[in-house]
Amino acid sequence: MSEPASISTGIAARYAQAVFELSRESGDLKSLEADVAALDETLKGSAELRGVLTSPVISRDDQGRAIAAVAAKMGLSQTVQNVLSLMASKRRLFVVPQMIATLRDMLAEERGEITAEVRSAKALTKTQSDKLAATLKASTGKDVNLDVTVDDALIGGLVVKIGSQMIDTSIRAKLNALQNTMKEVR
Repeated sequence: MSEPASISTGIAARYAQAVFELSRESGDLKSLEADVAALDETLKGSAELRGVLTSPVISRDDQGRAIAAVAAKMGLSQTVQNVLSLMASKRRLFVVPQMIATLRDMLAEERGEITAEVRSAKALTKTQSDKLAATLKASTGKDVNLDVTVDDALIGGLVVKIGSQMIDTSIRAKLNALQNTMKEVR
């Protein structure tokens, strides 16, 4: 991970931890979960809002007013609104997407769930997804949410990543391993 990326991740983690703890103390984790989902959906759907959050040209005050208006219109909880305002005053709104990802992970962990990042050569059917989730649940002991993306470059098979553990059953990986073996034979 590059240094600027790790710095952003660290900043996002601190804000996420603060929001999570404040929401847990007030017994408002359900509201936080709804806020995280709504904020994530809004950010993904609005390139203009993403631009406001990351633009160095827009003043601190203008960013603060913009995010406060968006948060109020969305009906976000007071805790989340306050944290977003604080982030704007410190010019830290650029880490909101990383903060959202961190909060999703924290909320899932609180529920006893984990997320598995799955890359497959073609879209998984509902049956395949259910079977994969059940298999991963049996090996991890936790409920597993699948984050599936299609990657044609895999040729066939799956790449599953849970935390720091990765299982690569793709044809591409097998071909690469075979190619490396062939190089050693020469």
